[in-house]
Amino acid sequence: MLLKISRILSIILASAMFVGMAACQPAAPRVLKLWYYEPPDGALGKAWAAAQTDFQTSHPGVKIAFELHTFEQVQATASMILNSGSAPDLIEINKGAGNAGKLAIDGLLTDMTAEAAKRGWDKVLSPSIQTTCLYDPKTGIMGSGNLYGITDYGEFVMLYYNQDMFDKAGIKVPTTADELYAAADAFVAKGITPFATAGAEYPAQQIFYMLALSKANRQFVTNYQLLKGVDFHGPEFTYGATEMATWVQKGYISKNSVSMKAQDMQNDFEAGKNPMLMGGSWLFGGFQTAKLPFKWDMELWPGNAISPGSGGNLWAIPAGSKNKDLAYDFIDITLGKTNQTLMGNSGGLPINADTTQITDPQTQKLNKLFAQLVSTDGIGFYPDWPVAGYYAQLVSATQELMNGTKTPPAFLDEIAAPYNAALPK
Repeated sequence: MLLKISRILSIILASAMFVGMAACQPAAPRVLKLWYYEPPDGALGKAWAAAQTDFQTSHPGVKIAFELHTFEQVQATASMILNSGSAPDLIEINKGAGNAGKLAIDGLLTDMTAEAAKRGWDKVLSPSIQTTCLYDPKTGIMGSGNLYGITDYGEFVMLYYNQDMFDKAGIKVPTTADELYAAADAFVAKGITPFATAGAEYPAQQIFYMLALSKANRQFVTNYQLLKGVDFHGPEFTYGATEMATWVQKGYISKNSVSMKAQDMQNDFEAGKNPMLMGGSWLFGGFQTAKLPFKWDMELWPGNAISPGSGGNLWAIPAGSKNKDLAYDFIDITLGKTNQTLMGNSGGLPINADTTQITDPQTQKLNKLFAQLVSTDGIGFYPDWPVAGYYAQLVSATQELMNGTKTPPAFLDEIAAPYNAALPK
C-alpha cells in the first residue's frame, strides 16, 4: 500500500515538473505564410519585399514564411492547395470568373467585405477597380457579390507618341478626338503610317474596343463585361467596327499589320517608323529600358472618358487560414501610401500612391494618368474578358475586319455569337 502511494506521488510530482517546465518554454512565434509570384526585381516584388520588412517591424512576435511561386504554378494548383492543410495565409491569385470566381464558388476564399469596410479599403478601391475583386459566390461572375480579393495596383491602355516625329512634321500632339484625326490625316498626307499596331495578337482588337468605348458609358461596359447582354449592332460596337475598317482604308494603320504580333508593333514604334501607338502601361518599362533615340511621351486616349484597363491580380485569403488577422494587416501595409509610393517609384502603377513623391518625371506622369482614369471611373476592362476562349475569336475576327474579308456588320455578327451563347439562361 505504501509502495502504491509512493508511486502515485512520484507520478504527480513528475507531472507537476513537466507542466512547470512546459510553462517556462517560450511560446512558438506565430507565422504568416505568404505566397506570391511577382519577380523580386519588378515594381511589385520590390514593394512587397519592403512590405514584409515593415510587417515584421510592426509585428515583432511574428515570423513570415514567404514562398515565391510562378504564375503557372499557382494557376495549375490553386484549387488543390487552397483545399489542403498546406494552404498559405495570404496568396496572390489571378482575377476573373475562371480564376478567383471559381475559387469563390468552391468556398476556398475568405469573404473580406466587412474587413474592407472596417479598414477603409473600399474607399481606396474605386468602383471600376473593385469590379475585379467582387464575385458572386454562386455563379463566380465578376463585378458583384462579395469581396474575395484585394488588388493594390493597376494597368491601362493609352496613347504613346514620338515627340520628335510630331515636331519634325510640324504637327500638334493631339489631346482631343478631333486633333487625333487631324494629326493622323496630316501624317498620311506625308506618306507616314500614323499608328503602329498588330492584328495577330491583342493590340488591334484593343483599337476596336477603344473606338467603341468612345461612344460608351459605364452602363454599357457593365452590361458587356458582366454578361448582362448588349446589342452588338448598337451605336458603340457599330462605331468601333466601322471606324476600325475606315482606319485601314485611310491608311491610319498598315494593311501588313494584320499578320503582325505585339512585339513587331513595339519594334516599329521603337525604330521610329510610326509616330503613334495605342498600347498598355505594361510597355512603359520596356520603352524606358530601351533608351529610345527620340523623345517620346504618353497621354490618355484623346476624347475617351473610358479606356481599356483594370486592377491587377488579387491578394486572397484562403478560407482555411488560421492567421486571417495577420493577412489583413499585411494587405493593409501594401495598400498604404508608403508602400504604394515605393511601387510607383519602382515603375509600377499603384492605386493609392502619393504621386508628388514619385521622382522620375515620366513615371510620375504615368501614375498621374492612371490616377486620373481611376478617379473618374474610367476603367473599361478588356474586350476578351466576358467569355472563355473569346480572345482567339476576337483576334481572328479583327484580322478579317482589317483585311476586308468581313464587313463591319458581318464582323459584329461573328463576335456576337459566342458572347450571346455564353449569356446566363
